[in-house]
Amino acid sequence: MPLRIAFMGSPGIALGALEALIAAGHEIACVYSQPPRPAGRGQKLTPTPVHAFAEARGLEVRTPKSLKGADAQEAFAALNLDAAVVVAYGLILPQAVLDAPRMGCLNMHASILPRWRGAAPIQRAIMAGDTETGIDAMMMEAGLDTGPVIASVRTPITPADTAGSLHDRLAALAAELAPRALAGLADGSLVPHPQAEEGVTYAHKITAADLRIDWTRPAAEIDCQIRGLSPAPGAWCEADLGQGPVRLKILFSELTDLWNPAAPPGALIDDRLAVACGDGRAVRLLKLQKPGGKPLEAREFLAGSPLAAGGLLS
Repeated sequence: MPLRIAFMGSPGIALGALEALIAAGHEIACVYSQPPRPAGRGQKLTPTPVHAFAEARGLEVRTPKSLKGADAQEAFAALNLDAAVVVAYGLILPQAVLDAPRMGCLNMHASILPRWRGAAPIQRAIMAGDTETGIDAMMMEAGLDTGPVIASVRTPITPADTAGSLHDRLAALAAELAPRALAGLADGSLVPHPQAEEGVTYAHKITAADLRIDWTRPAAEIDCQIRGLSPAPGAWCEADLGQGPVRLKILFSELTDLWNPAAPPGALIDDRLAVACGDGRAVRLLKLQKPGGKPLEAREFLAGSPLAAGGLLS
């Protein structure tokens, strides 16, 4: 049954869900997205991926800085919606907005709730060493990602995953789940159930303090940190490449079977970028980026950089 809906989303992870809802025949009364922001060398105002896609499809797009004002709330209510579908929108929805659609607001959240409520669930899941995540279709309420869940899909997190690869897989799952959850909500075949009271964690925004690698930590934690922050903003360390220390972004790594408890943390213990960590194990660096350079596989990086066994990363 076609429904009249608003779609509320900003980054690329939301695009597939919007496309799927259009393909399902729903009427997109309006798209809400974050306001355009300066980007690139010229700092030109750039619309979000959802904004750009919706405009190209001829859909009405609204980009309020806030939905707390009476005018914004009245304009939303005037859409006379059956439902709103929210995917990584980035603004808090006040109660008046939550109450306006006939069926409520349905959020596609990128975690297994109540684990990783909040802003950065994809990165935090990898950084914490989780082995599974997913998309939960959740009925929104005033609390931060506290609403009842109506449907879910799951996916494993593997040692080969980065935040980038997991983001893309979850985007595809959100695209599959959004129309199915909306249809189940409309015909009553899917019933919201409360989240568990135990196991609540919060996926706080990634900050500068999360990025620097501390080689005194266990190898498994460092590997998860590197992969969880890749491709952006990227975990980093410092290395002396012959002209003083430079900041290196580390974009991919793997755990090794090497064991050298005598090596100081941060020491290179072979000529293929295996780095000693605080628990005596080693992480092998597989993709790196110099300041102003492009990401390089380890073999390419070593061809032009004097990092060998005995060197030290700080």
